[in-house]
Amino acid sequence: MSTAPSASPPPARPADHLEINEGRPPAQVGYLRLLQLARPELHLLVPGSIALIIGTAANLAFPKLLGDTVDEVLAGVARGAVDRAAVALIVIFAVVGVASAVRAWLFTVAGERVVARLRGDLFAALMRQEVGFFDARRTGELTNRLASDTTVLQNAVTVNVSMLLRYLLGAIGAIGVLFWISWKLTLVMLAVVPVVAAGAGIYGRLLRTLSTQVQDALARSSAVAEEALSGLRTVRAFAREEHEVARYRAAVDEGFALARKRATMGAGFTGLVTFAGYSAIAAVLWMGGTMLVEGTLSVGDLTSFLMYTLTVAFSIGALSSLYEDFSKAIGASARVFELMDREPGQQTGGARPAEVRGEVRLEAVHFAYPTRPDAPVLQGLALALAPGEQVALVGPSGGGKSTVAALLSRFYDPQGGEVLLDGAPLRGLDAGWLREQVGVVSQEPILFATSITENIRYGRPEATTEQVMAAARAANAHDFVSAFPDGYETRVGERGVRLSGGQKQRIAIARALLKDPRVLVLDEATSALDAESEHLVQEALDRLMQGRTTLIIAHRLSTVREADRVVVIDGGRAVEAGTHDELLRQDGLYKRLVERQFAA
Repeated sequence: MSTAPSASPPPARPADHLEINEGRPPAQVGYLRLLQLARPELHLLVPGSIALIIGTAANLAFPKLLGDTVDEVLAGVARGAVDRAAVALIVIFAVVGVASAVRAWLFTVAGERVVARLRGDLFAALMRQEVGFFDARRTGELTNRLASDTTVLQNAVTVNVSMLLRYLLGAIGAIGVLFWISWKLTLVMLAVVPVVAAGAGIYGRLLRTLSTQVQDALARSSAVAEEALSGLRTVRAFAREEHEVARYRAAVDEGFALARKRATMGAGFTGLVTFAGYSAIAAVLWMGGTMLVEGTLSVGDLTSFLMYTLTVAFSIGALSSLYEDFSKAIGASARVFELMDREPGQQTGGARPAEVRGEVRLEAVHFAYPTRPDAPVLQGLALALAPGEQVALVGPSGGGKSTVAALLSRFYDPQGGEVLLDGAPLRGLDAGWLREQVGVVSQEPILFATSITENIRYGRPEATTEQVMAAARAANAHDFVSAFPDGYETRVGERGVRLSGGQKQRIAIARALLKDPRVLVLDEATSALDAESEHLVQEALDRLMQGRTTLIIAHRLSTVREADRVVVIDGGRAVEAGTHDELLRQDGLYKRLVERQFAA
């Protein structure tokens, strides 16, 4: 194996591209993109809209019927006309009630379906992103997008659309009747519309920007909370509860300040619309009273006109509120669509070879993490593992050992050089298939808050119960699992918190055994264990490594000395290679590392 580094990194391949949007304005989202979310629910929205039209039409008949009744009463008609008018009103209100109930149910169900589908699509988009994307994002921020931002969109694309149609049709229908009753009075009433429209345009632009800032602030506070709660043991160990509370309060206060500013703007706009609406009513009363005195307008027509004017004023007020909700939704959706539209830095697809021998090679690999492109980790690393060979990777901290493990699983792609499996570059292989061939047991294994069976079966969902138990026996886990009251159905808690370190490690080894990978990476798999647990885990690891190409990343001499070969990495380069005894005789970096361990 060649250990000589290349002179300089090749200029060839561009680095994994990671977009970090902090400080950059969000993508522009139009109303059409927002409304397209509701398209799959047309089978609910269409009958809901029909019910809405029926209810609105019935509502518009009420003021006219009331006005005609007033004129008939003033004209001294018989009692029967009043009775008929009362019955007609009851029928109208019954139609409005039934239509409103049908409309509300259909649109609400459609809204719930939209937000459920949106959350699923957004989560799927997040799961497709490369690992480097998550290096630059905080978990709390992403979960806030899934929970809070999608909820803001829920009403905007369904229930609010229903309300928009309801009030828009109501306003248009009422204005039509108003023109029919008196076009002069109608023009007076409509004089306020340009003022409201101009105010709405200015307000909407400001509100969209501010709503985006509010959602971002909420995401930041969620990130702080998630970080503190997930690291609660560390917080408690250092007695920093009050510090974390203060940090969260500061993040919440930032969001509150922005929300208060948004509320101030909303109150001002609401005041403008309210003043304009009541001014229109006052003008109508003045001019309508004059026309009534002149005899050009009846009392019934004036009553109907005032009722329709109130309908228009109420509709305009409601539309302004809906406009505010839509503007908030536009602000929230910008971040959601930004995540959904983002193309992963690593593309899926590629070759899926029928056989895997397990030969691994790194050829002049140069790599820097996407979040730290100016800090190279590997600088021309050359490394080769023959099929079935066990190679230990040692060296000072920060030398690039764990980075090699990440590259073998193709969590990242190198900026220069190639990582190959059986002579094929990993870039040309299907990423999902590749990760089925590579098993990883790390220093701190991550278990899911499900049962022990489900955790062991995670890499091979079709495995039988017998196969799960066989893997647990081989991993020295069967005895302690059987001792639990619920056995293999025991819930392990978040991140496996209900198990000890040695128990978690053996469950992780059982998971890797059941997966049966051809290439195995052991990343400090025993460094955090006590002597008894290390003995049990090492026994399990010895069984796991049999017949597999294994890369062992370790500091402990007991883990390294049994390897077929030891490679020493320093400064991102392979500087020594050989067996344990050969390297001790070379009097180089490896010998100094061993002496330090004995001295410690």
